[in-house]
Formats: sequence, structure tokens, C-alpha cells
Amino acid sequence: MAFKLRTSKRASEIFDQIESSENLPCYTLVKLAMALSLRSKEPLAECDFHTNTLGRELNRQTITGDADAVYKCVMELYAGKHLTDEEFFPTYVKAHIDRGAILLEREQKYSSNFLVHLTELDQSL
Repeated sequence: MAFKLRTSKRASEIFDQIESSENLPCYTLVKLAMALSLRSKEPLAECDFHTNTLGRELNRQTITGDADAVYKCVMELYAGKHLTDEEFFPTYVKAHIDRGAILLEREQKYSSNFLVHLTELDQSL
């Protein structure tokens, strides 16, 4: 069972940039990235599973915490299949973090107040 993963270099750069400009901790950004990736409703592409591992090292407990089983259930619903523990972490979690980081960067670029913008995403057209 894996307890750590490494993000892609691009995801790490995005987290560093948003962390410094918005003064938000990396682990908050990681959770927001996963949420945006799951919210997109587009299935993960094959390329989402083959990103590099040159970014930040993240600890499973810090990413999912007490809600590890909830995260796994949500990702199973999203994938439409049962995920083994090895598939869930690090494979699916990393894929959602890396894809979500790009989505998070896009949202930050087009907002004047980043956190308010994220809370109002579902209210927009």
C-alpha cells in the first residue's frame, strides 16, 4: 500500500504560484484541484495517468485525512468501477490532482477574488 505520491512538475509549479499569490497552503490547493477535476464530469483520459513525477511529494494522510474512504467512494463513482487500494492511491488521486491543478490555474486566471469565485462556480452560466 502506497502512502506517498509525487505530483507532476507542472502541478507543482501551479501550486507554488497559487500558494504564493493567494496565500493558501498547498494541501488546500490539492483538495481544491481534486474537487475541480471530479466536478468536470469528463472521464480521465489515458494521458492523465501518465504524467511525470517530478513535482511535490505528498502524503496520503495529509491529502485525504479522515475522509480517505469518502474520497475513494467518490472516485469509484466517478470511475464507474471498484478501485483497488493501489488504483485509488496513488494512481487515481495523482491523476485527479495533476488534471485539477490545471483547472485550478484556469479558474485563478479569470477571477478577481479567487476563493469567492470558486464558491460561486455552480451559480454561473
